Amino acid sequence: MKVENTDGRPIKMWTDRVQVEDEAMQQLRNVAQMPFIYKWVCAMPDVHAGMGATIGSVIPTQGAVIPAAVGVDLGCGICAQRTTLTESDVPKEIRHDMRLTIEAAVPAGRTKNGGPGDIGAWNRERPGTWEHQPIPAYVENLWYDTALGVTLEDILADDPDIKTRYGLNAENHLGTLGTGNHFIEVCLDEEGRVWLMLHSGSRGVGNRIGAYFIKLAKAACAKWYVSLPDPDLAFFPEHTSEFDRYMRAAEWAQMFAKLNRMTMMKFVREALQAMPQLPDFEADGEPVNCHHNYVAKENHYGKNVLVTRKGAIRAQRDELAIIPGSMGARSYIVRGLGNSEAFCSASHGAGRAMSRTEARKTFTVQQHQQATAGIECDKSESVLDETPGAYKDIDKVMASQTTLVEPVHTLRQIICVKGADDRGKRKKKGI
Repeated sequence: MKVENTDGRPIKMWTDRVQVEDEAMQQLRNVAQMPFIYKWVCAMPDVHAGMGATIGSVIPTQGAVIPAAVGVDLGCGICAQRTTLTESDVPKEIRHDMRLTIEAAVPAGRTKNGGPGDIGAWNRERPGTWEHQPIPAYVENLWYDTALGVTLEDILADDPDIKTRYGLNAENHLGTLGTGNHFIEVCLDEEGRVWLMLHSGSRGVGNRIGAYFIKLAKAACAKWYVSLPDPDLAFFPEHTSEFDRYMRAAEWAQMFAKLNRMTMMKFVREALQAMPQLPDFEADGEPVNCHHNYVAKENHYGKNVLVTRKGAIRAQRDELAIIPGSMGARSYIVRGLGNSEAFCSASHGAGRAMSRTEARKTFTVQQHQQATAGIECDKSESVLDETPGAYKDIDKVMASQTTLVEPVHTLRQIICVKGADDRGKRKKKGI
């Protein structure tokens, strides 16, 4: 770990084995200047530039919250569960069918600009038909039994502009994957045991909540002539109505995200259990389900503070969490070491080495196919921005944080489902 002293608070960096881009360093310095930073800012080994604050940073604050530092994919995270299946139960010849089964069980991707019939939401169009897949009864019951629906109505009563003219895509996104770096995987651990792992967040409704309050914070800081090193670091002071409303909405979105992952895990497991090619199997132990894009109230060094983990996981001593690699690299189930200097945190993954646009310009379909050889996954142009070379080396990331976490299981994926914007079209072609 190294320390950079700034005009504001120090920056503690667990980046010994990885390169940190200039833009990311400037964002870290900007955050460190904010007057309400508690003690120091932390940079994780997967750190890279984001909106205002870097992805891969831990930002403790007292008396204020920065909505853009939390981001728009509120509660994004990973869920993983071991099964009683072993490698011999999932031979290569059935893995394509397993991928199609998963894709049929969980809406993924995005079409029609997210409007009616979107392939990535419930009520989606069934490929090749005029039929739509309605919201499952399980999702409808969960929406009401957990009071997600009632609480959202209260949030919208105070901030109606969160809702767009097209609605929120809230209930019909519960139990769906999304696009970008979100995924569903079937993995094998070091002993050949089969794991199910997935990555998603609070979907459309979380995005709307995050974007709305970022805009509101910018307007409030401009109104009061608050000087900021970056406009995206606009904040809400504690004990204001905006602060209270934001925290309530963010906590709601984080709960939605957690339940979203648990729902998808249930649907994937049940869909695979129904496959005649697979033997009977069950879940083996409790799932690991952790956020890596969120804000939480915690106590550190004897003080109650807000901790924003933007692309970082909580890693308290003996706490289990997940650090995934890219779609062609290994992932890790880890145990936290409770490092107080990192505010009990660690990286959330490999971290991007280049932007999505740069990745699409850099890599070819052939290179992507070579990088994902042996993995049953989408090998088309539509996922070039997610090809393994677009990410940092997960082994170097792990080597940089040996004081933060210790690996418990090493996972390698054999099936990977990604949600791309044109997934519905490609699925009809049988890709």
